[in-house]
Amino acid sequence: MPKLPDPRDLRPFPAAEALVYMGHTGRVRSISVDPTGLWLLSGSDDGTVRLWEVITGRCARIWNLKDVVHTVAWCPNPEVCAFTAATGSRVVVIVPTELCSDQKLLVTEEFVKAGFASAANDEEEEEDAASLPVSWDMPPSSEQSQGIYISVVFHKTVKTLAWHKRGDYWATVTAEEGGASVLIHQMTKHKSQRPFRKLKGAVQTVQFHPTRPWFIAATQRYVRIYNLMQQALVKTLQPGVKWISSVDVHPQGDNVIVGSYDKKLAWFDMDLSVKPYRSIRYHKQAIRQVSYSRKYPLFATASDDGSLQVYHGMVYQDLNMNPLIVPLKILRGHEIRNSLGVLDCLFHPIQPWLLSAGADGTIRLWT
Repeated sequence: MPKLPDPRDLRPFPAAEALVYMGHTGRVRSISVDPTGLWLLSGSDDGTVRLWEVITGRCARIWNLKDVVHTVAWCPNPEVCAFTAATGSRVVVIVPTELCSDQKLLVTEEFVKAGFASAANDEEEEEDAASLPVSWDMPPSSEQSQGIYISVVFHKTVKTLAWHKRGDYWATVTAEEGGASVLIHQMTKHKSQRPFRKLKGAVQTVQFHPTRPWFIAATQRYVRIYNLMQQALVKTLQPGVKWISSVDVHPQGDNVIVGSYDKKLAWFDMDLSVKPYRSIRYHKQAIRQVSYSRKYPLFATASDDGSLQVYHGMVYQDLNMNPLIVPLKILRGHEIRNSLGVLDCLFHPIQPWLLSAGADGTIRLWT
């Protein structure tokens, strides 16, 4: 066995439960922290999106969307104060006005509404857009009064949503077969496009690469990486698992972690091989989510066994050195309901903290 460093020498990392955010009456499927690190969003089976103050656990606002909320995600552009929520077969764009200064609200409204003006001018492209199973609409006035600015309606349920780091493009995966399940949308033009005519296998999740013009689409067995500029397949990662659940890309862009429903975690060094550099199986049940910290050499996995596992994952600048992976801590606190445990986890954008959402209807902060 290689000699691993003592976890105490690898601090800081989340080690204890600090806060529990209570209020949801259904499973909390998705959480997202805004770029400042002050506000937390949660989407639940009870049909609501809640806005929480991270430090105090106070619920500041509730939006009732009347359908299961599969995904919530803040726009990563720090100049804009808006987020998307995927509920049933539509995605809504919401501006939480209480968080915006007057200046920021003006910038945000211009950013969000710009597409309605450009859509009116682009009549030639209407026919092309008509073939897509998507329509960008103004929501009814009852929803506009809640801060819902745009409603993007799909034919099928929207399973996942991912933003590009610049905050103009976002991608969705719907419960359809083939290439129509993955769409990329541009916020400032209110346009949607299909990046793939054909796709092998049902897509589980998608991600934009943090440093290159690459798009990552994970099917049940494989993770395919495409170059959007050249419209070509770059490589296919082979995790050797039966059913992929989640994917995350290291902030530096050369390493990828893949979680699966058959309890395995695979770490890929993309410069090295299309096979996993390391496969880990410590969870007793399916892994639901994997997440890298954007600031610290940490990553975590959330599982249906009700636990989160935190690892040290150091990636060196020296290309001759392999990544150092050290298991640090198992965090337990969520209850298991109907054989579902922790459904989502993510690291705080500034602090070495971990947030998790569970089937027990609670969100927990680990510090």
